[in-house]
Amino acid sequence: MSLLEVDGVTVRFGGVTALDRVSFAVEPGEIFSIVGPNGAGKSTLFNLISRFHEPEEGDLRFAGESLLRLAAAEIGGLGIARTFQNIELFEHSSVLENLLVGRHTRRRVSIPEQILFTPATRREEIAHRAAVERVIDFLDLQLYRDRTIAGLPYGVRKVVEVGRALAIEPRVLLLDEPYSRLSNEESMDMRFRIGDIRARMGVTVLMVEHDMGLVSAVSDRVMALADGRVIATGTPAAVQSHPRVIEAYLGTQAAAS
Repeated sequence: MSLLEVDGVTVRFGGVTALDRVSFAVEPGEIFSIVGPNGAGKSTLFNLISRFHEPEEGDLRFAGESLLRLAAAEIGGLGIARTFQNIELFEHSSVLENLLVGRHTRRRVSIPEQILFTPATRREEIAHRAAVERVIDFLDLQLYRDRTIAGLPYGVRKVVEVGRALAIEPRVLLLDEPYSRLSNEESMDMRFRIGDIRARMGVTVLMVEHDMGLVSAVSDRVMALADGRVIATGTPAAVQSHPRVIEAYLGTQAAAS
């Protein structure tokens, strides 16, 4: 059984069709990337999986169960975590505090227990702290753990956002343009981190990205979108050389040459 299945989904905003009967499946342990030019529907697809949008047609399934019965707030608890194209962190909180926010889906004690700080609450807080410290070690964020987000370089903030998503202990990690605005050195570091997330943490990765070179370096399979439709799915090399993908990125003349 595929871990994540998107089955014939259509999303419209007014008279604009953002996704048109899109279907694909992501297998356990896979790094699956979605590419396409601006306006192709990539971010809409992520927002759909995150339950920020509703499809007019089709279904979304995670481990065989439909996601359409769930609200956005329930997705993290199911085992799906994501980052955002525009970094969404608490600017005036520390790295440690931001990662602890990612543990909210793992909280089991009640609000009254938290207020009274019962023994159960203390045990849970210790467990959350230990989980976050493991993520900090995994991403080499020890130097920044107590620093405020607002004072950190952009590339470090990108890593912190990945860390907050990993703190949820997801089965599937959605990465929305993880290489965006990174330097060449930072992009290479991110490339190795993504590979380690799969290899060392056993997390399945679904990634949206523009850079085909970086996508090809880490992905098992790639799906290309254009104008809300799937135009190619396969290995990175096959998709990169597909005439419709070349046309979508470079224009008709490039595809014909």
